Amino acid sequence: MNIKVLNARMERREDKSYIGKVEAEVEGHKEPYELTIYSKSGDAWEYSLHFLQQPGPEEEILAFEEHIENDDEAFDIMVDAAWDSMEQQ
Repeated sequence: MNIKVLNARMERREDKSYIGKVEAEVEGHKEPYELTIYSKSGDAWEYSLHFLQQPGPEEEILAFEEHIENDDEAFDIMVDAAWDSMEQQ
């Protein structure tokens, strides 16, 4: 699955947790996605996946979610993109 990161950002909150958002396109999918990531300490991540602008086919978002669940490298690329945005600030 080819994923293109469109935009990414991360911030550290007052409680020292991290929250980030990654906007991405998946080759062959009708709509782009937004992945919201959260971590209390910056190592174990929780996430929520949504369509970025308008709803798209349910089977596509389910396929993308399965991909990032099962492919650590794909998920890490998206987390790294958000981390990189923090370093630029």
